[in-house]
Amino acid sequence: MANADKTMENCILMLQHIQEDSSIPRNIRRVADETRAMLLNNNKAMGLRAAEAISKIDEISNDPNMPIHARTRIWELVSQLETIPLD
Repeated sequence: MANADKTMENCILMLQHIQEDSSIPRNIRRVADETRAMLLNNNKAMGLRAAEAISKIDEISNDPNMPIHARTRIWELVSQLETIPLD
């Protein structure tokens, strides 16, 4: 479980970096902020939060205005979230 906690912390940090990057369009940064808030909500199981975050991120992953470096971060984030068990 400690590994899943560490993965979740890393994902939250990744979202924070996306949110703070001014080269990324505002709508994508807004979704990153909303997703970060979802992951921080301890009222739900960790796996459920990860699944909801993947769904939310999927909405913006194909945005044509997203810079290449942001798209790479998003894909990395999704792959990290996919390692968290649903329990």
